[in-house]
Amino acid sequence: MIPAIDRPVILASASPRRASLLRQVGVAFQVHPPRFEEPTAQHVSETAGTAATELAIRKVQAIAENHPRALIIGADTVVALQNRLLGKPADDREAKRMLRALSGHTHNVITGVALLLQPEASLHTFTAETIVRFRSLTDEEIARYVQTGESRDKAGAYGIQGKGALLVQLIRGDYNNVVGFPLTAFYVQLRKQHII
Repeated sequence: MIPAIDRPVILASASPRRASLLRQVGVAFQVHPPRFEEPTAQHVSETAGTAATELAIRKVQAIAENHPRALIIGADTVVALQNRLLGKPADDREAKRMLRALSGHTHNVITGVALLLQPEASLHTFTAETIVRFRSLTDEEIARYVQTGESRDKAGAYGIQGKGALLVQLIRGDYNNVVGFPLTAFYVQLRKQHII
């Protein structure tokens, strides 16, 4: 269990998975998702970690003025397959394309996290990376999975904590990071920054 934090904690995310993970380790928080459009699949010259961290920073900064004395937590998870970042699919067709690309291959799941301490305006960031390999999938399996609706709001078009577990052959690293929030790295960062 994470010890009590001496100020309100705000989660700048609408992700039910992140909220569930934080509750799992005893963090008391309120949810205040920022209001801006997140990018979907893209080609980028910057690293996946940089892209995820920059979006996490945007999330905490977008709501900072509404929470003048709080710890604001922002996070963004991306899937990196070679030189391409896979965010949340725009529709089911894009989800199928993503899953076909991931089929039989190894990819990296990277979460960028931003912690903004108010009123100090002290910003701390870190990233966590997990390696995931998919087994080879048939078009029928991909269509059946996309039909469940589970791929719609998830980076890389799958959720490892749900039916998407059947797609995964191997995982190396923090499982919770693939779900959407690296709990152990978060705890270490709270201690490092003397927040707890």
